[in-house]
Parts: sequence; C-alpha cells; structure tokens
Amino acid sequence: MEVSTADLSASVWLWERGDDGQVSVTKVITIPAEAAETEQMPPAVQPFGAVPPLVTDIALSVDDRDLYVSCWGTGELKRFDVSDPRNPRETGSVRLGGMVQKSPHPAAGALSGGPQMVEVSRDGRRVYLTNSLYASWDAQFYPAIIEGWMVGLDAPEGGGLQVDPDFFVTMPGGRRPHQIRLQGGDASSDSYCFP
Repeated sequence: MEVSTADLSASVWLWERGDDGQVSVTKVITIPAEAAETEQMPPAVQPFGAVPPLVTDIALSVDDRDLYVSCWGTGELKRFDVSDPRNPRETGSVRLGGMVQKSPHPAAGALSGGPQMVEVSRDGRRVYLTNSLYASWDAQFYPAIIEGWMVGLDAPEGGGLQVDPDFFVTMPGGRRPHQIRLQGGDASSDSYCFP
C-alpha cells in the first residue's frame, strides 16, 4: 500500500517471485483522492485540496479470490476480485463515515471515522469493520470526537457489498475499537489457527 505525495492517491502493489528468484513489484490498484471544499476537510489535509483514501488495511479472503481495501479517509470499503492478481476487478463498494461525507449507517445516521480494520469470515460471506486507527491519527484526521463503532457487511458470492442494517455496535465512553477476532477464526488468522 502506498500514498502518493503528488496527488494523494493510494495504491496496492503485487509482489511476485519469478522462476529466477528475482522479485518484481507491480502497481495493480490505484484509488484516487476525492476533491472537497476546504472548509469541509480537517486541517491536516486542507492544504492539499482533496481527501486522500488513506488505505489503512487490506484483507484477502481464504480462497484468495476477494481483496478488501479500507479507505479510512474517504469512508469507503472496496471489494476486488483478485482471482487474476495481475488484473484486479472492483466488484463492490460501501461508504461508512469519511472525513467529508460522514456516510450514514441505517441504524445510526452520520458516522465519524471510516472503515479501518477489516476482518473477513472464513466462508467469505461476512465482513466486519471498525473505525479507529490510532488515537493520535484519529485526532488529526477526524478532529471532532470519534465515537467508536463496529459494523457488519454481507459479501454475496460473485461480488457486491451490503451493509447489515441490524449489525451496528457502538463503544460508549470514548472507547475506540480496533482489531476484531471472530470465533472460529477469520481469513487473516486462518493460516495459523487451522491446519
């Protein structure tokens, strides 16, 4: 993952080892920054005139077919079909929070923060998100008080993403959730939790 200092776009790179043992690196996904009115943006990004995606997490499904990319700055979670890793294809997207849009959840209205930590169920049909990165970063990019939240999404076979309107958990008292662990494991823990 990378953030461009030229235009604030984000990118995801594919690393491959060739038959000769040499490693090559290729940019396979680019996510542009989004234009916004200066007064809508937090002071940390106002000089740039755009909201960066700020990719803070990626998660790969157990079957290596779907890659989820959290854009904490813009409030978007993107789903890519990476069955051909050299040619990812976007198959779904949802917006929750974001520096400017503050996209709502059906159970809560406008949200602060954005999709951050991503966990994918072992069957690949459920995705869970939290909104806090680190307290110091939260304060810079979301200077209004961040209310901690966790949401669930449905990831239908073949593509798409849908917010589960009944799964919205808040963290009262200024608590900010970060990592999620699913009972029975998830896509990122599968390799070391199960034979």
